[in-house]
Amino acid sequence: MLDKIKKNRFRIAIFGSARVGQDDKTYKNVFKLAEKIGEKGYDVITGGGPGLMQAANAGHQKGRKEGEAQSLGLTIKLPWESKANKYLDIKEHFDRFSERLDTFMMLSNVVVVMPGGIGTCLEFFYSWQLIQVKHVCSIPIVLVGDMWNNLIKWARKDMLKKGFISVGDFANVHTAKNNKAA
Repeated sequence: MLDKIKKNRFRIAIFGSARVGQDDKTYKNVFKLAEKIGEKGYDVITGGGPGLMQAANAGHQKGRKEGEAQSLGLTIKLPWESKANKYLDIKEHFDRFSERLDTFMMLSNVVVVMPGGIGTCLEFFYSWQLIQVKHVCSIPIVLVGDMWNNLIKWARKDMLKKGFISVGDFANVHTAKNNKAA
């Protein structure tokens, strides 16, 4: 897959729940955000599955000019995510989350984290940890939606206060109320 990806492209990774349907407000917001990313000529990279990943890939395809930006999907076999969505230009399948997440971070210039469950939290924390220990360069992580506010408050209140993390660890983590603020 990596040989098919255009070099020196600006890529935005979008993480989010596979369980969100097309009628959901968050699905529509992710679609609009990815459409704007496509209009700007940036690539988008997702897990390539259903839900918010599909919203991002579909919105991106709608917004981009033909032949410019690419819609990438890094799929993984899960019981409820049996196939890739149909809006991908390039897809690569992974058997392990760690290898998949390393590839996300290698390819991404920005990480946008939409609402989601354990998998989305894993993607956020893994991205944050790789930046923290300087295994990847410092890139912005944007947490979109109200669900992340209490998590960041908890991290500041408990982890930071107890010295488990440093103030500087928050430098790349940003919260946004909605995709317009992102």
